[in-house]
Amino acid sequence: MNKAGQIRVIALGLIRDGERIFVSEGYDPVKQETFYRALGGGVDFGETSHAALEREFQEEIQADLTNIKYLGCIENLFTFNGRQGHEIIQLYQCDFVDSKFYQLESLVFSESQTHKHKALWIDISRLKSGEFKLVPEVFFEYL
Repeated sequence: MNKAGQIRVIALGLIRDGERIFVSEGYDPVKQETFYRALGGGVDFGETSHAALEREFQEEIQADLTNIKYLGCIENLFTFNGRQGHEIIQLYQCDFVDSKFYQLESLVFSESQTHKHKALWIDISRLKSGEFKLVPEVFFEYL
């Protein structure tokens, strides 16, 4: 998350396999709530969002992407850990090059030396039912 008062530009990849999607698990300690979001991350200055998407998947889970298709731009205003956040999301639909990722139930990855995250496949029906919380909710329009 960026400093207060800053807008963050991120690139996220929706990866679908039949009736499930690959998401990252997050937790908000203030709300005491677990949530799920597509994988990806920040766009660096001078970098395209397409390139950022590929770089982030490589850095986080050592995965190459294929069939990358731009879906749209989403403005996301949210509160996380008691702080207001503002993101501009460049959303892409994509697939994994390596089929091994479709065989996994979950994997653990590190964004930094102190933060470990879990990525997993979740049935879309479990997200739509509210059993699991997908953020931002506008993602449902792309499923």
